[in-house]
Amino acid sequence: MFWLKIVVAALTVAFSTALGHFLAGKYRARKLFFSEFARFNERYLAELSYERRQMSAFLRETSYEGEFEKALGEFREKREASFPFPFLTKEERAEAQRYFQQLGRGDARTQSAFFSAQAARLNALREESAREAKARGELYLKLGLLAGLALVVLIL
Repeated sequence: MFWLKIVVAALTVAFSTALGHFLAGKYRARKLFFSEFARFNERYLAELSYERRQMSAFLRETSYEGEFEKALGEFREKREASFPFPFLTKEERAEAQRYFQQLGRGDARTQSAFFSAQAARLNALREESAREAKARGELYLKLGLLAGLALVVLIL
């Protein structure tokens, strides 16, 4: 009977910790999105400066991860992107929409100026989302662990 209590306690703590990890997923997804977005912007600026290939060839060259890859895949196919991701605010969706509307439009100098200005904003968002993911991820894990331990105390 004692072993059964230990098994139930371990499963309860494991489940609640996993639940905390799951709930912190939106912060990890946000971090990955802005990290990939900033990486794409850096690559596009380098492309504007040196090679200047066609947009379709540039977009097919590198794959990205997470939700950013989904948005970029939609842009590859339709030349318009949507961002229905729950971790983005309305302002961030609008900014991302404007960003993708400018891809491949205008001359290289104008695009280079626009996307260079976007680089600072994207890097700031990447750093902010990384800090938030670290803080909130740890918080949700600890809260899950503590909730599991509290349940164990209540059950036993």
